[in-house]
Amino acid sequence: MSRRHRSLIGVVAGFGPFARPGLRRAILGGAFIIAVLLALFPEKHRAAVTLTPTDPASLGLSGTLGQLGAVQSVFGNQAAVEVSLRIARSDYVRSKVADRVKLDDYLGKQRVDTLRWLDRKVDVHALRGGIIEFELTLPDGALARRVVDAYASAVREQLATISRTQTAYKRDILLDLVEQSSKRLSKAQEAYDTFRLRTRYSSPQAAILAVGDRVPKLEDEIKSKRIQLAAARQFYTDDNMNVRQVLAEIDALQQQLAKIRSIAPGDDNSVGRVVRESTEVDRLRRDLDLAQALYDNYKRYLQGTSVEDLTSTANVRILEPAYIDSERQYNLPFVVLAVLILLLAGAIEFYELRPPLEPEKKA
Repeated sequence: MSRRHRSLIGVVAGFGPFARPGLRRAILGGAFIIAVLLALFPEKHRAAVTLTPTDPASLGLSGTLGQLGAVQSVFGNQAAVEVSLRIARSDYVRSKVADRVKLDDYLGKQRVDTLRWLDRKVDVHALRGGIIEFELTLPDGALARRVVDAYASAVREQLATISRTQTAYKRDILLDLVEQSSKRLSKAQEAYDTFRLRTRYSSPQAAILAVGDRVPKLEDEIKSKRIQLAAARQFYTDDNMNVRQVLAEIDALQQQLAKIRSIAPGDDNSVGRVVRESTEVDRLRRDLDLAQALYDNYKRYLQGTSVEDLTSTANVRILEPAYIDSERQYNLPFVVLAVLILLLAGAIEFYELRPPLEPEKKA
């Protein structure tokens, strides 16, 4: 039986200098050492920064902002992490980073090439818990740290700009609403005051209630006079002056009671007038209260926009400021190459120890 190269490893083992074991081992050993050195040098540094989107409630400001009508986020129900990631990966943010770090001059590239370089080199991803991480691995650790720090600042500034833009739009709407509600309040107050002047009541509701309270008082007075009349008739006749005076008083009280009980709305101090004026004053008072409530609420929300402007930059919390990772970084392509060389050398040595046998020829 004789040796015959049939597999790919066998072809490599029998190719040129690889057919000589000593030379092959020297070549593969040297290549392995070079790959290991290139995996270690030049040394790279990993810079990273982590942040998370935040809201006023997480800062302990929900109570204060709630009193001013500024609790609702301008982003509504959108996922804050997704919004932040989309902004972080935008050309606008990359351009801001390039300007801040002066990458065009450092890399010696045009702006488009610089933006592409940032897109390739900077890894922007979301971690569990709504955390966003920016990381960059470069031989120049100081540059890498400045770049990721510029990314965090640019994202915060852009989120603040969006917040202020939305707040300005809301402020314009609230200014119109406050102006309209102020006019409505003035009209409602004028109508209410006109009613008070026309009825000559400083407090219409109290005056109307007073008219209604006179009915039971007059009934009590009439009942008292009738008792007094019954007592006087035990000693005097109806021609007596005392009896005639009591009768006149009872008649006058009954006329007043009948007038008050009248349902005609035109009669002064009548039940009809009380009903009409109480209905009118209730309507005017409701309009006035509604106009006042709308004006107060819109004014409070308008004040809240000022607080939103002040807290617009509190949209991001930096969890870890830009830092250089202390863990040793390796050049992964050369690490992979070193592993492949080692596997190839081991496969050839194993092939040489157990070469395949050539099948016997038939006679």
